[in-house]
Amino acid sequence: MPELPDIVVYIEALEKRILGETLERVHIASPFLLRTAVPPLSSAENRKVVSLRRLGKRICIGLEGDLWLVLHLMIAGRLHWFPSGAKAAKQRSQAALVFSSGTLILTEAGTQKRASLHLFQGEAALKQLDPGGLEVLDATFEEFSARLLARNHTLKRVLTDPRIFSGIGNAYSDEILFEARLSPILQTQKMETEEIRTLYEATKKSLTEWTRRLRTDSGDKFPEKVTAFRADMATHGKFGKPCPRCGGKIQRIRYASNETNYCPTCQTGGKLLADRALSRLLKADWPKTQEEFENLTASS
Repeated sequence: MPELPDIVVYIEALEKRILGETLERVHIASPFLLRTAVPPLSSAENRKVVSLRRLGKRICIGLEGDLWLVLHLMIAGRLHWFPSGAKAAKQRSQAALVFSSGTLILTEAGTQKRASLHLFQGEAALKQLDPGGLEVLDATFEEFSARLLARNHTLKRVLTDPRIFSGIGNAYSDEILFEARLSPILQTQKMETEEIRTLYEATKKSLTEWTRRLRTDSGDKFPEKVTAFRADMATHGKFGKPCPRCGGKIQRIRYASNETNYCPTCQTGGKLLADRALSRLLKADWPKTQEEFENLTASS
């Protein structure tokens, strides 16, 4: 799912292409995409784009008359830009927003169509979609600490909860925790002040650095390679690969359709965290250290 760095770069690219331009037509191919009926989608047509902003992991396009088109790409949604005169590809297209400067295409891979498009009238209506998460890059340490400690959760959960922190998901939470050298299952209310400060600084550093990297990668082109799995990530999607800091193997915790990646040496004091899918089978025999795990897998 595109997270804060990806959404920021998307918006910057859109500002260069559609800010001040007119939205001429909106074509919806998927009946599941549009989630609002009032005001009618046709009321957004022939209006000029006056602003763009991020709302959590959503892209908000502000139009004349205080109308807001809001895109949530979810896991598999992606945006593609075709300048005026270029033929827009329609394969897997869920929607096409035709501007005076070109066409913005929304595609969504897979069979589960989760991406959404809302149209709201006015700022008050737009706020219905705001889960209330803190914008970390604008927050003081005191504000960050207060949000973190309000409830007792694991660090992985609290970082990815949009009601607590804005724009952070599965991928960048892994990178943040690696940068901070903290366990994903550390309980927030057991943290020392210095650990909280380390997490605060790691969160700001990771989000800022990844935004810079994605911005550099895209250059003047529209970002087409938006993915949660990047070759230069330290831990996310790197199960079994060497840790770039210590050389040990990256491990994972799997749950539902997600997984958390971490380095046992750098983040958990060498302790291997029990993977639910395997620990139910191994129970008391689940290895407690990286060395024990490697001995187990080597003999299987």
